[in-house]
Amino acid sequence: MAISVNLDAVLDKAYESKSLAELADAPVSALAGVSDADGEALQKAFNIKTIGDLAGHKYVKAAQAIAELSRLAK
Repeated sequence: MAISVNLDAVLDKAYESKSLAELADAPVSALAGVSDADGEALQKAFNIKTIGDLAGHKYVKAAQAIAELSRLAK
């Protein structure tokens, strides 16, 4: 099934035309607002190298779950 989504607002210009598979393998610095230095810090601290690594990281998932559960508890 083909999926179409416009992610231009959250991506650096060079990555706007990439496929979702390519974006998952792209460095975290492909995200708008994430610098190369930020990417290096994420790699050093958590061994996060790609957008896919960031999305699947246990601490990111835990933070998302906590925030969502907090929202639901209100």
